[in-house]
Amino acid sequence: MYYDPNVHVPAIRCSICTGEQVAGFKDLSDGRFEEVMLIRSSADLEEFRERYGITGDIEKIY
Repeated sequence: MYYDPNVHVPAIRCSICTGEQVAGFKDLSDGRFEEVMLIRSSADLEEFRERYGITGDIEKIY
């Protein structure tokens, strides 16, 4: 996926029931979430940040 900060915001969708976390991007125009990768550890989260050049806080969606 191509990440455009003018169109997308990075987010992590978290399951309240299972605790599963999926990193991806939320479309600013319609709020649709597109999954990119499963987050199982802090190393996975760091890989997501590095791959897409993300700095700062990442929104969590429950």
